[in-house]
Amino acid sequence: MQDMLSEPRFSAETGIAARIAAIAAPVMADLGFRLVRIKLSGNAGTTVQVMAERPDGGMSIDDCEALSEALSPVLDVEDPIEGGYRLEISSPGIDRPLVRASDLERALGHEARVELAAAIDGRKRLRGTIEALEGQGDAVRVLMRRSDARPGEAAEVWLTLSDIAEARLVLTDALIRAALRGAKAAQRDAAPPEATPRRGPGRFKQVRASGAEQDKPAGKILRHPKST
Repeated sequence: MQDMLSEPRFSAETGIAARIAAIAAPVMADLGFRLVRIKLSGNAGTTVQVMAERPDGGMSIDDCEALSEALSPVLDVEDPIEGGYRLEISSPGIDRPLVRASDLERALGHEARVELAAAIDGRKRLRGTIEALEGQGDAVRVLMRRSDARPGEAAEVWLTLSDIAEARLVLTDALIRAALRGAKAAQRDAAPPEATPRRGPGRFKQVRASGAEQDKPAGKILRHPKST
């Protein structure tokens, strides 16, 4: 668990977002969460979106609430942004950003969009299926089978982690089916054993936890850590 919490991201923020990430990541790790991405937007005032997950990729509404309560006072004290802002905690979603080698490993067989740090054969954006990973640590390489290859371009390309500026899964039917299978498996694992039926009143009124709460998509918890 600790190794997964400390796994570095190959895709990281710059500027103010990087400063917020440096503040937030240790707090999140102490609570058992990993930072996926920090994003700032100016819609309806400044919004700080903190995308987070547990090491297994899960994230519930309760998790979002816990992180919001933990991060709000820390960001208040550190004060990384001038003026007021809104804090938003969210899960990565199905078509999630890929920011760690373990993300790429879980994404094997699925389609992704990749923005390169530097152009390869004149292209800075690629789209294709993640076919394989090899290597360890900074030496990890990923094989993409391109779906956007033009005539004369290579259909397969090996990329190092340093080649990738940003990567994100493409929402496809196959990805949705895989997510549903994973949610059902998690629900089965979380459900307690069937209780033995009782005789008499209440025999048909047994209630057991279904674990379904864990399978709901994580909501977005909004906080106003400071006023303008």
